Amino acid sequence: MTKQKIGVINPGKMGICVASTIQNSGHDVYWVAEGRSPQSRQRAEEFNLSDAGSLAALCETCAVIVSVCPPHAAEEVAEQVLACAFQGVYLDVNAIAPQRAIRMGQAMARAGIGFVDGGIIGAPAWKRGKTWLYLSGENARDALAYFSEGPLETSLVGDDIGKASALKMCYAAYTKGTTALLCGILATAEAMGVRSELETQWSRNWPNFDEQAGEKVRNVTAKAWRFAGEMAEIAATFREAGLPGEFHDAAEMIYRRIADFKDASATPALKDVLTKLIQSRSS
Repeated sequence: MTKQKIGVINPGKMGICVASTIQNSGHDVYWVAEGRSPQSRQRAEEFNLSDAGSLAALCETCAVIVSVCPPHAAEEVAEQVLACAFQGVYLDVNAIAPQRAIRMGQAMARAGIGFVDGGIIGAPAWKRGKTWLYLSGENARDALAYFSEGPLETSLVGDDIGKASALKMCYAAYTKGTTALLCGILATAEAMGVRSELETQWSRNWPNFDEQAGEKVRNVTAKAWRFAGEMAEIAATFREAGLPGEFHDAAEMIYRRIADFKDASATPALKDVLTKLIQSRSS
């Protein structure tokens, strides 16, 4: 295996897991500290990532670039890399609709850049067997070597760009979509004055489900700002497949209503989350 210089944009909580896996697999990891938060800088220092100084320098230094960013920024980041005349392999591992991945891959191909479509299923992982990075595209098989030693696990989906993103969208459509549904159900029950009765009935049918539902709603608040964009991508994926996307359009709206909890110092109380969901209906 030849050691590669690999750039990671951007090493947030998931990105640093990706960067660590690349390092464990014998490669050098670079990033761009300019404009990043103190938290990102702290993570990069902890894992000894090398600061390239600028995106242009990162593109010149690295043979491979991995994009790990919120869904809404994925295409913009790819365009910025294209503008730097990067010549190498570009891995997009963001939660985006497959048709967006295909469009990005086509733009990269026109510029002579190898493109790998990726989708991560699971939370940031520090133990093997917990979180999977699915890869697809003609260059996907070669990209396995960048992640061979974990803790992030990898799996090939096929040679077609869009397959990995499609799998990610379908998986998250259930896991994150149903959490948004629970948010809506509990907020509606609260607004109608029947939440206590609903939770009692839940507990009769499914022991502890009432507590589990409340915990899911409370805990999702920290990531709601990011999940909103993912719901929009899932809705677009459904429509591309010929199915209605309105369910996940609604899920996007629900997550946007609680996105302000992003920087909360502690997990909010369920009552506060439901109040925010209900009050936002008039905003």
